[in-house]
Amino acid sequence: MRVPPFERFTRLMQAAAYIVLGSILGAMAYHAVFFMNFNALRDTNTELEGKLSEYEDRIEKLNQFKDQHTVVKSISTTLMDGKEDESDASLDEQSKLSLKTQLKVDLSVFLGTSIYKINTNAELARLLLRNKIYLVGGNKEYTVDIRTVLLVDNVLQVWFVAAKYDRPLH
Repeated sequence: MRVPPFERFTRLMQAAAYIVLGSILGAMAYHAVFFMNFNALRDTNTELEGKLSEYEDRIEKLNQFKDQHTVVKSISTTLMDGKEDESDASLDEQSKLSLKTQLKVDLSVFLGTSIYKINTNAELARLLLRNKIYLVGGNKEYTVDIRTVLLVDNVLQVWFVAAKYDRPLH
């Protein structure tokens, strides 16, 4: 039995290899673009879900305290960009939303408090929440430092900075 000479098929084999290689590279590029678009869509969706829950909470609180005009009716939390330190460089949208929600729950003791008597508990809350460690996503820990607290139009507005928590070595 004779083996056919493969020298005749070298051009055909090279062309087939180029076609297979091109299809693999094209699939990789398409997948990368698809993944980037999906990630952007997920971040936008998470941000919109956070706004929706904030608005629903605000409506509920406004309905609850609609007859009382001198109380804290809602709490608004804002994560500041911490350019001066390593604050939220590694925070994604889901982590930001989780931190805002957890801080809002901790500050919910001020809901229904008279706006004229809020200063009695504000310093205590600030000291209790200074550098508090929040668990985000099950495995990441962040410390939260409240920078500014402002009460305008019955809304307690809180600006804070989050930094990744590094456990001290003992």
